[in-house]
Amino acid sequence: MVVDWYFDFVSPFAYLQWQRLGELPASVRLVPRPVLLAGILDHWGQRGPAEIAPKRLFTYQHVTWLAARRGVALRFPAGHPFNPLPLLRLALALGPSTELVGRLFRFVWVDGHLPQEPGPWSALLAELGAVETHLSEQKEPLRRATQEAVAAGVFGVPTALVDRRLFWGDDATEMLLDYCRAPDRFDSESMRRAATIPVAAARDLSGR
Repeated sequence: MVVDWYFDFVSPFAYLQWQRLGELPASVRLVPRPVLLAGILDHWGQRGPAEIAPKRLFTYQHVTWLAARRGVALRFPAGHPFNPLPLLRLALALGPSTELVGRLFRFVWVDGHLPQEPGPWSALLAELGAVETHLSEQKEPLRRATQEAVAAGVFGVPTALVDRRLFWGDDATEMLLDYCRAPDRFDSESMRRAATIPVAAARDLSGR
């Protein structure tokens, strides 16, 4: 079984879920897939949690509470949201292995750094043997990866794609783990009905 895991380093929920992906069964192959959350939100016409003032405050407090409750190290960077493009391009340039992805998450969410901080960023590049000028070459691969995620139905991060099923968000982690352990449980009448419920009413989103 393969789990395609779509993420952006800007998402604290992606960082939190990353800490739990080690609980996946040993038979599962995890494939980290860096994508640009902003591009996904633009495609679906959504705002991110940090773009709605009351939701932004709740999100940061929720993340802080979750990390403390789980015993996960968490230190917010100097500003959020931030531009994650350098981190995403670095992951693609070096190959998004689990070791590299974990290191880049720690750079932001444990060390509290941003790629826009020259000193820490230069030190990270030196540690990883990466060259800043090569990162711009990943512009098109990142755009393509984000488009492929959208084509697969991804509408936010973190999202796990398994057997063409989407598991979105840190709060779906238990659901993802259950599916990986026993996918047959999801082939129930109630699950099949959930996929066929018709729309009974819809808001007018045209702005008129």
